Amino acid sequence: MSTSPEGSTADRIAASAAHSGGVANSSSDDVAEAVRACARRAKEAAVQLATLTRRQKDAALHAIADALVAQTERIVAANAADVSRAERSGATAAYLDRLRLDANRVAAIAADVRKVAALPDPVGEIVRGGVLANGLELRQVRVPLGVVGIIYEGRPNVTVDAASLCVKSGNAVLLRGSSSAEASNAALVEVLRDAVAASGLPADAVQLVPGAGHDAAKHLMRARGLVDVLIPRGGAGLIRSVVEESTVPVIETGVGNCHVYVDADADLDQALAILLNAKTSRPSVCNAAETLLVHAAVAETFLPRALAALRDAGVTVHGDARVAAFDPTVVPATEEDWDREYLSLDIAAAVVDSLDDAIAHIRRHGTGHSEAIVTRSQTAARRFAAEVDAAAVLINASTRFVDGGEFGFGAEIGISTQKLHARGPMALPELTSTKWIVVGDGHVR
Repeated sequence: MSTSPEGSTADRIAASAAHSGGVANSSSDDVAEAVRACARRAKEAAVQLATLTRRQKDAALHAIADALVAQTERIVAANAADVSRAERSGATAAYLDRLRLDANRVAAIAADVRKVAALPDPVGEIVRGGVLANGLELRQVRVPLGVVGIIYEGRPNVTVDAASLCVKSGNAVLLRGSSSAEASNAALVEVLRDAVAASGLPADAVQLVPGAGHDAAKHLMRARGLVDVLIPRGGAGLIRSVVEESTVPVIETGVGNCHVYVDADADLDQALAILLNAKTSRPSVCNAAETLLVHAAVAETFLPRALAALRDAGVTVHGDARVAAFDPTVVPATEEDWDREYLSLDIAAAVVDSLDDAIAHIRRHGTGHSEAIVTRSQTAARRFAAEVDAAAVLINASTRFVDGGEFGFGAEIGISTQKLHARGPMALPELTSTKWIVVGDGHVR
């Protein structure tokens, strides 16, 4: 495959589609067969990937990073076509920010790939084991999942993050991005495939899923037996669609109605700093705070400061009557506001009469992502940590820390909000399963 920066965006998209069956305008049956053919190639590639050494995988990752840097101009040009199309369609500033790539962002993505290469290889790690009384030796070891499908919305960095994590963990990856990033993803996957193949790995370790629209994604969701697991990354609608329609096992990720609860015993200066960071540092991501709960004992002191600071930061507060009493600019909250993942400079706010009420509110409206308490009371902190059901509970810290990179895991594939196999930021170990190795000496039962 050519790695020349010349050629139109349409040419690059067509070339990428050709690697996965080239079925942009075909019938549903044609798309289904193309998706299954793509998955079969991925399954064959996964067999080879599972036996690679760390040295081989890391060499491929460094080749990917080098290729991204070398092909920056081409990648940015393809992305510019996507951004221009999104601007014409009236996309929000937050959406455009997630979509846009420039030279600095491509360099940062390449640097993240090198960080993944530097991480320990989970494959082959012994999870537990020992010798039974009858002399049988048991070892439970980590092995790749096999073929991982990723269905995601307009963030082209996910294309590279997912591919690098899957290569490192010995998995083949099938990438189904949104049409809004079509040209960006096509250019990126061409670069990835060329780098992987040049390193001696099967190019089909990284593939774009063929076809346009929901039809192709639907056939990926139904490729049970060929695809081992699906991971959706995006908004609530995307995740719900994948969970409800898929016959392939799904790891549910990402929807974050995250709360910051300011307790009666909170350090209010600390609480204000945490609230502003959690809401305003990057409001368009799933670990941003969406609801503020304030104990009635500190509401009169804390809320006037907090509401003014939020207003100065451009945040619209959707508050209950007790919150609105402190500031006439507060928008009356509706029942829907307590369940909203705004992903914008909006926040819901309520006054609660007790820690019990705060926990009950979070149980009713939280999405199991990240929940924070600000308090100097060890008793309140312990109760909150024990009774709040979420992938991450933070004590006197911003919800924005719930991230694979911040946790020291390197890049993440997503933040799991379900309870099977993986929960919280998903990195390399979460992209593996295990098998039991049993060694005997003529043992019979």
